[in-house]
Amino acid sequence: MARAFQSEAIRGNMAESLARRPAIAIGAGGAPAPGQFQGRAKLPGACVIEVERLVADPDQPRKTFSEETLEQLAASFRQRGQLVPILVRWTPSIDRYTIVDGERRFRAAERAGLPSLSAVDVTDKSPEDVLEIQLVTNALREDVPAVEQARSWRRLMDAKGLSHRELAEQLGYDHATITRSLGLLNLPESIQAQVDAGEIRPQTGYELSRIDDPEVQAHLAEEAKAGRLKRDDLRQRVKASKPARAGGAKGKGVSRGKFVKLRTERTVKLDGGARVTVTSRKGFDGASLLAMLREAVTKIEAEQAEGQDAP
Repeated sequence: MARAFQSEAIRGNMAESLARRPAIAIGAGGAPAPGQFQGRAKLPGACVIEVERLVADPDQPRKTFSEETLEQLAASFRQRGQLVPILVRWTPSIDRYTIVDGERRFRAAERAGLPSLSAVDVTDKSPEDVLEIQLVTNALREDVPAVEQARSWRRLMDAKGLSHRELAEQLGYDHATITRSLGLLNLPESIQAQVDAGEIRPQTGYELSRIDDPEVQAHLAEEAKAGRLKRDDLRQRVKASKPARAGGAKGKGVSRGKFVKLRTERTVKLDGGARVTVTSRKGFDGASLLAMLREAVTKIEAEQAEGQDAP
């Protein structure tokens, strides 16, 4: 079970971290207090390794590390030292220990100038077990970018042969959360990058992934990035882009090839006799019409501010 591996890693980290702290309960004459070692055992594989003997795993699922958090952790290392051990495995081909979990701590330790790190050696684990440890720990981290987290979930599903629902059960997530996250992997790489950069919210990215037309998808992504597209507007646009059933959604003998027909031109009469006409070969519904009009107003206001439309 995925959760078992993660729990083992967490227990190992905590056990070693606590074992390295000074004892608190001391009896008379410096002897251990009664019960101090009851239920306690040494952790197999616990060790201290020189930083120069460690290398990052090139196959580590996590690729992104925040510069800000790295600096914060490095500062913590300088002040308090290392509190949580890393996981490593011996790699004979390079005569080094490869980091299984804890690359961020390793990078921060290098910045802080620590000579060594406490670690738990999991060389006895199979390659499949090592990959699972990495995937589970990354899949459960909240600071991992949304698309990168989705990739970890996908790799874990492929490695274990899990369905969306089975993965959700093992990780303790809602099934819908997993589905929405994995939907981000259907987006073009350019939009995925915008999601991971925080320019487009993950929830908006999921809605965009449900649009089949690449041009419409790209246009709405730009609208969302600019803050001109509300969530309800986007959902209506997604709904309008899906095939509609003849005779209603619950009718029988329906044709799945019939789509909602979108308008390609709309003229709005204004007070005073003026008219505003919007045309689009792609077609539009009410939500996208409003988005286009808002964009037009924004551009006109910008032109006025720069004096471009002065007589």
